[in-house]
Amino acid sequence: MKEDERQFLTLLSRPPARLTVEQVAWVLNCQPHDIATLIAARMLKPLGAPSPNSTKYFATVEVLESTSDRAWLNRVTQTIQQFWLGKNRRRMGTGSRFSSVTAQKSANRRLSIA
Repeated sequence: MKEDERQFLTLLSRPPARLTVEQVAWVLNCQPHDIATLIAARMLKPLGAPSPNSTKYFATVEVLESTSDRAWLNRVTQTIQQFWLGKNRRRMGTGSRFSSVTAQKSANRRLSIA
């Protein structure tokens, strides 16, 4: 655990009223870039109506309440896993309409080398 994370978590006996993206990620034990996925999935709601490139703050009370709900935590985990599964599939070319063509070319290439 990083030093600033440890210091932040020790403050949770009396946390600040608003949390930043990094602080929410520490509380949820995920990466800060995963918070954007949770916002898009409407699992987290930033305070106010921030523009896409502005700093986002979250109500500490709502975040801490949500973390006590096992079903919500399960949905958070599944949402993040599904996001990365889809991203990796797109990166690898699987799941696209051309994936069978790509797989066939790879198989042909392996056969021609052998």
